[in-house]
Amino acid sequence: MIVLDAHCDAPSQMVRLRDFGQDNAFAQVDFPKMARGGVDASFFAAYVPASLAGQAATDYARRLLDETLRQVAACPDRVALARCSGGVRRNRRAGLTSVLLGIENASALQESFELLHDFYKRGVRYVTLTHSADNQAGDSCTGQGTWGGLSPFGRTLIPEMNRRRMLIDVAHSADSTIRDVLALSQRPIAYTHGACRALSAHRRNLPDELIRGIADGGGVVCISIYPPFLDEEFVRTLAASGLEKKMGVEDAFIKDPADPAKRAAWEAVQRELQALPRPGIGRVVDHIEHAVSVAGIDHVGIGTDYDGIEVTAAGLEDIGSFYKLWDEMRARGFSRRDIDRIAGGNLLRVLTAVRK
Repeated sequence: MIVLDAHCDAPSQMVRLRDFGQDNAFAQVDFPKMARGGVDASFFAAYVPASLAGQAATDYARRLLDETLRQVAACPDRVALARCSGGVRRNRRAGLTSVLLGIENASALQESFELLHDFYKRGVRYVTLTHSADNQAGDSCTGQGTWGGLSPFGRTLIPEMNRRRMLIDVAHSADSTIRDVLALSQRPIAYTHGACRALSAHRRNLPDELIRGIADGGGVVCISIYPPFLDEEFVRTLAASGLEKKMGVEDAFIKDPADPAKRAAWEAVQRELQALPRPGIGRVVDHIEHAVSVAGIDHVGIGTDYDGIEVTAAGLEDIGSFYKLWDEMRARGFSRRDIDRIAGGNLLRVLTAVRK
């Protein structure tokens, strides 16, 4: 079994001065935790905030990629970059954990195919089209509906990404954008992190229609471990707690990660969040089961969103606990072959198909 996490925001934490070569206290991901959780590979996504545009967005993506490559190179006995499914398998045979690269938010492309190719040469293998706002590629699920789906540039970007053998990620995209992508793409696509709208009505989640559409195109739907996606009750619990008003301490920490007081303040808020009643591993598997019932066993994966979320499902506080998902799935009757597919096999198949 090869375990591949489809989405982790590790680069954002790397530039906040986390050394991934160390087993860090109060951290969701680092290289020792990946080994402890039996994680063979993970897509490290360079997340570009919606507040950045133009050259600032591109420069920030490059900064995140530079730091990721630096930290991978600093641990050659434990991790290595992978550029394809074959690279993941070769690294595993060599006893190495694989890091794959993605960019989250196509604003970093500045509507430039030259920049797309430049990112590809640096190892980027997927682009998440949107994030929390509409951008030059299309509409976000939390945007204003600027384009009614893909933008004119987005309609040219999809075939260009197909041609360049890059995986298209529709997490964060509006339903209309995803429908447009499905109509245009000649290769399988991915939804790298989210959950099922049939079980929780969060607008980031996918309706059954789109889960089925992604599967029909040969793609993969990857389930996250973020409590607001998993259960509407947690959304109400979080709102009642008043903790959302304290999220400004994270912004202060991001601006000055070397300040121990700001780091401690943010960690204190995270401890309060972890003390809330949260959906657990069983609820994650509920969403996996539902996605399988709609898409079929060959079209479901895992995309945790570790390091991009302030709190996780109970029992999965860091990636070192990843194996507990497979324990729960076995208890529910998933076969070893089925778990192999969901743990990473399905996403590896899609990566191979995109490169053909």
